[in-house]
Amino acid sequence: MQKPDQLDKTSKAPDMFSLSKLPWWAIILLLTGIIILYLIFANKNYHETFIFLQAGVATTLRITIIAFPIATVIGLFLGLAKISKNVVFNTAATIYVEVVRGIPLVVLILIIAFGFVPVFVDLTNRLGSWGMVWSGNVTFLHDLFIKLSNYSIRAISMELRAIIALALGYGAFEAEVFRAGIQSIGKGQMEAARSLGMNYFQAMRLIILPQAIRRILPPLGNDFIALLKDSSLATVLAVNELTQLTRIRRSSTFRVFEAFNVAAFLYLTMTLFLSGVVRMLERRMKMGE
Repeated sequence: MQKPDQLDKTSKAPDMFSLSKLPWWAIILLLTGIIILYLIFANKNYHETFIFLQAGVATTLRITIIAFPIATVIGLFLGLAKISKNVVFNTAATIYVEVVRGIPLVVLILIIAFGFVPVFVDLTNRLGSWGMVWSGNVTFLHDLFIKLSNYSIRAISMELRAIIALALGYGAFEAEVFRAGIQSIGKGQMEAARSLGMNYFQAMRLIILPQAIRRILPPLGNDFIALLKDSSLATVLAVNELTQLTRIRRSSTFRVFEAFNVAAFLYLTMTLFLSGVVRMLERRMKMGE
């Protein structure tokens, strides 16, 4: 026979619904997004702003998708150099990473766009002028050096300069991600690979890097999202990405809230979607482990 207190416990219905367990942040964001979507379709100013900013979304995504793979490759080589026992490689990579990470990204963009790019073009012109004299009667070389000597700085668009600057800047951040990921793999993995007859590069390519990349995929995904947002800094070069077009729209219509609300909605939509992809990737990796 059950005791009274046991009857009370068994008679209580399980707590099937709790307001405290609801994801209120997601609900609030969803409701806000529904309101903005309603305004985009129902309000003329919001709708025209949305149409105007669509080209900026395409440019923002293009800058991000091109710059991030370049930054990843730069980060991989810099990360390998930082853990290298070669003093020259280690020192050069460390200087690059510390200097670039210590400079604000907007300053780096301006330095590369208006400093290094003109210097590069000037060196290219000098090389072309020297090559025209050196090439003699070799037709194809002479034509090549003529093109180099006439190479114009206008051939390098502001969008390309922004991509180069963002790739170089984020390459320094990815270097630390790769370094941490590689060093998180136990030293026994390298020793076991070397004992099987692999050299350093084979062991790194076949044993260490596959495991490290698996661990650093979530941080890389977060950096991709950060680069998407930092692509807005290309506005200092008057690149017609999302932020620049928002400024143009605000200046031409004096509709501040419409312009920046739609821009914020578009940025938030892209970042939330990518954040969901990163979280899904993390869950799958945990399940795989």
